[in-house]
Amino acid sequence: MSEHQYGPIDTSPDTETLMRRVVEVVNNARPMPLSSSVLLNNKDEVIELMEDALERLPAELRQARWLLKEREEFLARTQREADEIIEAVRGQAGRMVQKTEIVREAQLHAQRVVDDANAEASRLRNEAEDYCDQKLAQFEIVLQRTIKTVTAGREKLQVAPLPTASEGDIDFSAEAATEIFDQDASE
Repeated sequence: MSEHQYGPIDTSPDTETLMRRVVEVVNNARPMPLSSSVLLNNKDEVIELMEDALERLPAELRQARWLLKEREEFLARTQREADEIIEAVRGQAGRMVQKTEIVREAQLHAQRVVDDANAEASRLRNEAEDYCDQKLAQFEIVLQRTIKTVTAGREKLQVAPLPTASEGDIDFSAEAATEIFDQDASE
């Protein structure tokens, strides 16, 4: 006999084989004359086969129970692993959905920021144009006043007679008009 994980391995026939031999012996037994009964010449052989089968039966039941237990443990372990894999996949899917949601929210936020910046730029442009328009309007008013003043001054100059040389230090003669005043030369 060699060792196995379930115990020693018996190389002799198993219970099923022994039971089949018993059935074969009974089937091959000669019938008794004028009766439906059979005559069993090898009673000892049948009893020995039955006892061997009974002895092996508990060991085979133990092996069967052990195999069932191992199968149940394997199934339980496999179910736990499957549950862990499913849980991991659910977690990953949740994270992916969350990341997708975060990206979507970030895109919406970015779009809002761009829209706000465009609105602010438009508002500032309008304010700058209004400011420039106001300043130009004020400058226009100042220029109009200046033009009126210049026009009034010119009109006064056209009406007033030119002063004579005796009236002041300035010489308005033709000879003096040909002379050019040079500021650098007078130094």
